[in-house]
Amino acid sequence: MTKHAKITLSGARDIPFSALMLSQANVRRVKAGVSIDGLAADIERRGLLQSLTVRAQRDEEGNETGRFEVPAGGRRFRALQQLVKQRRMAKTEPVPCIVRDDDVVSAEEDSLAENVHREPLHPLDQFRAMQKLVEQGSDIETVAATFMVTPAVVKQRLKLADVSPKLHDIYAEDGMTLDQLMAFSVASDHARQEQVWDMLQTSHNVQPWFIRARLTEDKVRASDKRVRFVTLEAYLAAGGHVLRDLFESDDGGWLEDVALLDRLQTEKFATEVAAIAAEGWKWVEAATDFPYGHTYGHRPLEGEEGPSSEEDEARLEALREEADRLEDQWAGEDEIPDEVAARIQAIDEEIAPLVSKPLIYDAAEVAIAGAFVSIDVDGSLHIERGFIRPEDEPAEVTDDAEPAADEGEPDQDRAGDGAEDDENGSADESADEEDPDDLLRPLPDRLVTDLTAHRTLALRDAVASSPLVAFAAMLHALVLETFYTYATSGSCLGIAMRSNRLIGYGTGLNDTASAKAIHERHESWSARLPDDTTELWTALTAFNADEQAAIFAHCVSFGIDAVWEPATQYNQGRVSARAVANRIEHSHILARAANLDMVAAGWTATVTNYLGRVTKPQILAAVEEACGADVAGRLGGMKKPEMASAAEELLQGKGWLANPLRTPEPAIAADQDPANDDEAADTDGHDGEAIDAVAAE
Repeated sequence: MTKHAKITLSGARDIPFSALMLSQANVRRVKAGVSIDGLAADIERRGLLQSLTVRAQRDEEGNETGRFEVPAGGRRFRALQQLVKQRRMAKTEPVPCIVRDDDVVSAEEDSLAENVHREPLHPLDQFRAMQKLVEQGSDIETVAATFMVTPAVVKQRLKLADVSPKLHDIYAEDGMTLDQLMAFSVASDHARQEQVWDMLQTSHNVQPWFIRARLTEDKVRASDKRVRFVTLEAYLAAGGHVLRDLFESDDGGWLEDVALLDRLQTEKFATEVAAIAAEGWKWVEAATDFPYGHTYGHRPLEGEEGPSSEEDEARLEALREEADRLEDQWAGEDEIPDEVAARIQAIDEEIAPLVSKPLIYDAAEVAIAGAFVSIDVDGSLHIERGFIRPEDEPAEVTDDAEPAADEGEPDQDRAGDGAEDDENGSADESADEEDPDDLLRPLPDRLVTDLTAHRTLALRDAVASSPLVAFAAMLHALVLETFYTYATSGSCLGIAMRSNRLIGYGTGLNDTASAKAIHERHESWSARLPDDTTELWTALTAFNADEQAAIFAHCVSFGIDAVWEPATQYNQGRVSARAVANRIEHSHILARAANLDMVAAGWTATVTNYLGRVTKPQILAAVEEACGADVAGRLGGMKKPEMASAAEELLQGKGWLANPLRTPEPAIAADQDPANDDEAADTDGHDGEAIDAVAAE
């Protein structure tokens, strides 16, 4: 057995800095990324923690010169050199050194070994060390300055240090990645963190986004309109806590105390509603959201804009001039400074109440009308004032008609088909005598009916000979039904739309891009239409052809019903299965003609509108179609709530549509022969040309 000689360590000496010089044997030649300033500041704070490795300098004869070269520790030497140049350390200050005198091991090998044989600190040890410093009394800014990092980095490290110790142990043994540990830091509940980790052991999906989704699924996003209404500041002041993700964009974080948020919303909502009710309305309905079409059948009041004061007009003019000046100054620039962008936004917010003052209503009408109060998507209060319910409409007052006969006796002419002769063919003798009052009496009902029947036939013939008048008549009827839902029909045309108001179909319809576009278009036309239906014909005929076509299309759109109804309603006599199938098929024709794009319309699958309402196989089928079989396979072992939430994340931005939202390609008959197209066109004659013209239009 070979006996090894015991090693002898090199001795340590304190050598004046002035006797040291950098050796050419130092292997670190690339200076990129090497920080001297930070190390110098650290040495000034705590002194030199690691000695320099030096070798005695020798002349050509091999004699020591009294100076020492530094082959290992060049970065520390340069930091000390900088301190000397800045007069923060004396050049004669003794420096702890390990003096090497070894002919077997070269100086280059010493330099290489010192840089290679070093083990970086495990991230977990760094997290815990920073946490210990804070616990000892150091603030985050001091720790950040000491270790040359930003306070945000220190906060991230502290967040990671606050994760469950059980998960720390797993991370230390390489049982999870750093990205996964970052995802767990979004929550502060150690038990929930460990529960989610245990769940991942039977799941195909262990991605960080999935971990975040599980830890925040029972929280409320800070971007939620309820939070914007209450304000995050008020929630925090009431003792609420917000989860923040320091490693990913979190849109403001998540609110943990949902019950507190609901209470604050209810209290603030009640205060706002009480202020509106104090305006004198008969009723005020309040809800976070109202169903689509909730004002249908209510007559809107026509209010008047309140007068603007001279101060308001002057302020408005000044704000507009400032906005124009800023826009001209920064027009064409790729980036606008944050303070300029903030000022422009502040100007817009100040202008808004100056140009859109609340309408002033007649006090008598306010007493029978009401208002709807809800929360808009930006968290502001959405108030719809001035709607009268049908049952609150005042009774119409009409002048009493003269009695048809003296002493209230029934008028024989209005009782039946008119005055009839007796069986002998003789009438009342007084009938031959002229009575001046006869000219003032109303005509018999039957006679009026017969005469107007003749007029109706003639009117039909006249309108049929004038397509423009026919179009105007139909447009008039449609506008009456679309815009004057609270009034009785004012048209003689027996045409009406079977309008489906989409009331009671799910939630969130009011917030869709389609609903907002329809509402804006409807309000724009409403502003151009008269209040009195008797003036509507004149207003419509004053529109040019393009305007008439545009409002015609708007009104027709309200008659579209492409809603599928389940079979249970067929038995109630509402509609047959065949009728529903036919209208759905026709909706596909309209969708293709109008280039309907549900993705562009803003629909995307969420837990609320689809994924939480279908089976697990249907969720997996959606993910597989949008993201591939491998991605769908990772969700297979999840419970349905987790699967639906994970699928929502995966489907974002993929453009996937549920089958009822898709427009199929037109079916081509199997026996259709393209060679017969010419013959078919010939047999269609002018009717085919007319259809083609309509399609082209």
